[in-house]
Amino acid sequence: QVQLVESGGGLVQAGGSLRLSCAASGRTVSLYAMGWFRQAPGKEREFVTGISWRGYTTSYADSVKGRFTISRDNVKNTVALQMNSLKPEDTAVYYCEEVQSQRPNEYERNYDYWGQGTQVTDSS
Repeated sequence: QVQLVESGGGLVQAGGSLRLSCAASGRTVSLYAMGWFRQAPGKEREFVTGISWRGYTTSYADSVKGRFTISRDNVKNTVALQMNSLKPEDTAVYYCEEVQSQRPNEYERNYDYWGQGTQVTDSS
């Protein structure tokens, strides 16, 4: 069983940047697609971005296209989310998740493992 641990969240002003990291342990995640989801207070968890098992294919929610970039390092067993030009509406808990498929998808019900989340908060 894989354990996923997110880190890198914090307070950031609108327009600022943060880089979230997801470290996997217990086994490799290199065979599976990974995704980032987020959940704001009072809202459902929503898809942010996903990356295929080799990193060749990525997908993004319209709300973050051009601002966020997902990447992975299969040697280090990590996934990262670079967030630029942050907006107040990006405030949420961000979760790293694994889907046992080679391609990512935006439906959280298909994901099998996730971490405890890391909080990103607009400080403006």
